[in-house]
Amino acid sequence: MTNCVLCKEELKPEEGQLIWRGDDCRVILVNDPELPGFCRVIWNRHVAEMTDLTYGEREHLMALVFAVEEAVRHVMHPDKVNIAALGNMVPHIHWHVIPRYKDDAFFPGSAWSAKTQQAPAANLDVRKKLAQELPAAIKSAIARLY
Repeated sequence: MTNCVLCKEELKPEEGQLIWRGDDCRVILVNDPELPGFCRVIWNRHVAEMTDLTYGEREHLMALVFAVEEAVRHVMHPDKVNIAALGNMVPHIHWHVIPRYKDDAFFPGSAWSAKTQQAPAANLDVRKKLAQELPAAIKSAIARLY
């Protein structure tokens, strides 16, 4: 699909950073100033639904999602991790792995809710620094899978 933003190979710096790429999936550290550490696990081929994948492909994808969640928890120390696969706006399989904090801009709603508060700048700065450790932690977590 030529208009799919998740099918494109190149990322602009303002969109995020490619952390890891395998034959079937890739992991992106999303550049979201309100939610440092937000990652996306994207199926490389344009496929709309999880049930379009084989059982083995589903297991592989979810193993990657859980490896990313593990790394996010270890590095970011969030109050909670949200994992979501909405795909309403972009019908291409991708999972969001989002560290959440009681003081983040959207808490207690979803990351796509209206802001409920402003996270303290000092806390965001700490989280942004921690997020710089995620690429190595995610690569290590994925390496332990295989």
